[in-house]
Amino acid sequence: MKSVLTLALPKGRLLDGALELLAGLGVEGVDAESRKLIFTDARRGLRLLFLKPADVPAYVTYGAADLGIVGKDILLEQAPDVYEPLDLKFGFCRLVVAESRELWERDDPAKWSWVRVATKYPRLTEEYFSQRGVQVEIVRLDGSIELAPLIGLAERIVDLVQSGETLRANGLVEVAEIARSTARLIVNRASMKTEHAAVTGFIDQLKGQLPR
Repeated sequence: MKSVLTLALPKGRLLDGALELLAGLGVEGVDAESRKLIFTDARRGLRLLFLKPADVPAYVTYGAADLGIVGKDILLEQAPDVYEPLDLKFGFCRLVVAESRELWERDDPAKWSWVRVATKYPRLTEEYFSQRGVQVEIVRLDGSIELAPLIGLAERIVDLVQSGETLRANGLVEVAEIARSTARLIVNRASMKTEHAAVTGFIDQLKGQLPR
């Protein structure tokens, strides 16, 4: 049995919620502002890795981390071979299709036959439009997705929204919702067996921190 479990954490919008949960478990010595990518709390038997959100499933799948915290949107997009025992109930957001207000005022989604869509979620985008019999050309982007309709790269986008304020600020209107997302705990399949007591103990402790 390992003396320390490794937990992969996503930098960015989910990090504060994750650290708040861990603080409730008594995890200490974590400086979210530091450039360090590894923190160890030997007293709690936990090592923390700070990763790009999209990389968390890979670290857990291949055993570099025993556990991870990641958005459901990324799990839906990547479909990693991991256990997903807990909805952590924070970081709520939605994956939506959006277009410019000008286009929206004359558009009828029921008549779509071909669309070009900018997104960092190509798998979910392809699946969504294919299920509706719509041919889709996907422009794969990693950031500033809202810019694409403004400069003519693609008329529509598929992106994650929380309040929708960024869409509105860029003159975009939500057309359809594809999925809803919250932060999830994921577990490496081998670790669930070899570190069963430690892993299930950690899961139970996290459960105790969640709203009823």
